Amino acid sequence: MTTDIDRAPGPQDTPPAAPETIKAIPVKHYGRYISAVVAIAILVSIIYAFGNGQINWHAVPDYFFDHRIMTGVYKTLLLTVLSMVIGIVGGIGLAVMRLSKNPVTSSIAWFYIWFFRGTPVLVQLFLWFNLGLVFHYINLGPIYKNYWSAFMTPLLTALLGLGLNEAAYMAEICRAGLLAVDEGQTEASHALGMSHAKTLRRIVIPQAMRVIVPPTGNEVINMLKTTSLVAAVQYPELFRYAQDIGQNSGAPVEMYFLAAAWYLIMTSVLSVGQYYVERYYARGSSRALPPTPLQKIRANLLSIGRPKGAAA
Repeated sequence: MTTDIDRAPGPQDTPPAAPETIKAIPVKHYGRYISAVVAIAILVSIIYAFGNGQINWHAVPDYFFDHRIMTGVYKTLLLTVLSMVIGIVGGIGLAVMRLSKNPVTSSIAWFYIWFFRGTPVLVQLFLWFNLGLVFHYINLGPIYKNYWSAFMTPLLTALLGLGLNEAAYMAEICRAGLLAVDEGQTEASHALGMSHAKTLRRIVIPQAMRVIVPPTGNEVINMLKTTSLVAAVQYPELFRYAQDIGQNSGAPVEMYFLAAAWYLIMTSVLSVGQYYVERYYARGSSRALPPTPLQKIRANLLSIGRPKGAAA
């Protein structure tokens, strides 16, 4: 009888050799280097071209906080908010009408969306502004009666032109959000005795907001930029004030740059707000919410000087 002590070591008892370390060779992406060089060259060329132009860059900071410019910023934001309120309220109503089983209301909503989406905003603004040529006064019976020129002010023209046009686009956005909610939930709420209006308010609309909010944020940003068109109907806003200052100061191009800078500031602020609103409505639909911009900055600052792979 042999024991483990008496048995001579054999080849099977030798420990296995350690595996060799795999040397990873990164793939070189020459296309990325070439595209980066081309992009930098184009950017340098554009900067050089603008540097050679006779542009009075000092006029931009001189008028940046001018009271007329600040008034224009305020009126632009006010017009954006009021037009979006009209668009959202009208869009929700049109979306419900479009989804209605009543052929009359559904057809009316379809015609409205077809007309206002199929014609340019500028044409609609001029149409409202020049209706006084064919309607000398407006008569709503005992409610209101006045001359059309006194009734259709530049502000009302801007609100009707922008708000009614936006309602057509918001109707399609809201309709897509409502259709994204499963019909079984509507049937279940009706089985519990909930009315159609209460089902929309308590069940359908809160879930549809996850689909409605992102494109609505884009519409708000687009509306802010579209307000520059109302300068054509004599409503003074940021672009109109910048245009007037440019003509009086002899620096029209510089004032266009100033207006563009203010539009960029406002759209950037709205983009940040849109991000947080989308993040709020994403609760419950994703396991982990995306980090906020402040959280990203904090994570990047903490990772400076820390070796890769180290725990935070």
